[in-house]
Amino acid sequence: MEKLLRTAKKLIPKALFTALQPAYHYLLAGIGALRFGFPSRSLYVVGVTGTKGKTSTTELVAAILEEAGNRVALANTNHLKLLGSSEKNLTKRSMLGRTLLQRFLRRAVDASCTYAVIEMTSEGAKQFRHKFIDLDALIFTNVSPEHIESHGSYENYVDAKVSLARALECGAADTHTIIANRDDAQADKFLAVRVGTKIPYSLSEVRPYSTSTEGGTLTFHGTEIRLKLPGEFNIMNALAAATFAYSRGIPVEVIKSALEKFALVPGRMEKIEAGQDFTVIVDYAHTADSLDRAYGVYAGIPIIGILGGTGGGRDVAKRKVMGEVADKHCDYIILTTEDPYDENPEDIATDVASGITTHSHEFILDRRLAMRKAFQLAKKGSVVFITGKGAGPYIMAAKGERIPWSDAGVAHEELMRLRAN
Repeated sequence: MEKLLRTAKKLIPKALFTALQPAYHYLLAGIGALRFGFPSRSLYVVGVTGTKGKTSTTELVAAILEEAGNRVALANTNHLKLLGSSEKNLTKRSMLGRTLLQRFLRRAVDASCTYAVIEMTSEGAKQFRHKFIDLDALIFTNVSPEHIESHGSYENYVDAKVSLARALECGAADTHTIIANRDDAQADKFLAVRVGTKIPYSLSEVRPYSTSTEGGTLTFHGTEIRLKLPGEFNIMNALAAATFAYSRGIPVEVIKSALEKFALVPGRMEKIEAGQDFTVIVDYAHTADSLDRAYGVYAGIPIIGILGGTGGGRDVAKRKVMGEVADKHCDYIILTTEDPYDENPEDIATDVASGITTHSHEFILDRRLAMRKAFQLAKKGSVVFITGKGAGPYIMAAKGERIPWSDAGVAHEELMRLRAN
């Protein structure tokens, strides 16, 4: 049936198909749920949504639940994890398409999982990927301008996020839970949903807290927790996960143990080590705010920034701002290719460059060569930041071409090449 619908999508005129899209996506969501027997009904499903921090927070939630002895399924941008096995998410969707997500939840039920942790996106909400999923809890991290072209306006983007929270009003709403970041201006919209449990969280709750390039500390319900993850944003991610876990009755000691063991989210402030005397960081930062926060972890240290700005055909308005952020933090900037799709990558890089007015920059559109040049320029003690793709498995090129790619893998290869020379 899904193949038939995809064929219809190709045959129907674009204008007509656009008008029919809501019904198309809703129907596909229903078919997936029906085909796999509505598996979410047999799981406690917790979603995580927001502009930033979704992937990291899902990982931290899953880690705490597992530390507490639960059988957990996890679906996010990076991978699909089922008990002890993990497979890379190659779909280029942070939130799986309807049939794939329902299939994964069926696998979770068949593996006797009790929890499913799902990264949930505005695009997923727009395409009804959350429909026919019995959502028990939702964690809201934050919201900032993103995907404006796709949603038509910032207000529509926010409403798509909030629609995920409104899904909690379905079914046994009095048993459902919303966990929302009180420090975000949009928190009240999420906390307004009619559910049994509403829990705001705020950085003010975990003082004293501190961060460094090596990690951070926070105080949760009187207990100090030492994180291996750097940056204030990871304090927030950890707090979101801990707040949810505590609402489920998981003891603070178990939360502390899980968070202190957790060392890495691939593609999120990931250090690449090959014996070099400078630091190399791969990070997904693809909004101006997330880029600013990532660079800020290494404030006062010389930075070479490698960035593409945005994917092709979207978020044009933020490109100059991305350049401004890089100009604010970096001593040298290399503009390269990220995911150009059908847009000329040089045009994208030029848009980003319009925001660079103070520091030197150059265009090296070959992403591997951009890394090579940055490593050659890097001085002892400096930092090379490779941002925009994180753990993404492809460079998305023209006409739907997917070029296999790994920022971390290529960076390591180029570091080894540098050592060999």
